Amino acid sequence: MEDEAAAVALWHDCGLLRPWNDPHKDIARKQTVQPGLFLVAMARGLDGENVLVGTAMAGYDGHRGSVYYLAVAPGRQRLAIGRSLMERVEQQLLAMGCPKVHVLVRTANVQVMAFYEKLGYARDDALSLGKRLIPDL
Repeated sequence: MEDEAAAVALWHDCGLLRPWNDPHKDIARKQTVQPGLFLVAMARGLDGENVLVGTAMAGYDGHRGSVYYLAVAPGRQRLAIGRSLMERVEQQLLAMGCPKVHVLVRTANVQVMAFYEKLGYARDDALSLGKRLIPDL
């Protein structure tokens, strides 16, 4: 919880936030369901203090795992932080018996698509549908 403000700022910097999702509510909800699947990556800042440089939020519903809010600070991308976070998520999901992992990527985000392809993810022949049950705003 002490990293909440830094996580939300990171998500903002990475363009992950949308006006219809309250990231603070997303974090609060995650703290009640599989909180160990909310990972943060820390690194030493210029002042010697630890700073949050990456996040990954995952879940497992008994059928498949999902990953959300994978983010790496723009100045720290291409340093294997995202890869390390995904490897850790996959290890934790596998330990839970999870047979398959899904990630949602916006179709316009070509750079992130290439990142996931390098990790062995492939486009599924499926369309994601959603319905909001609890409005955040």
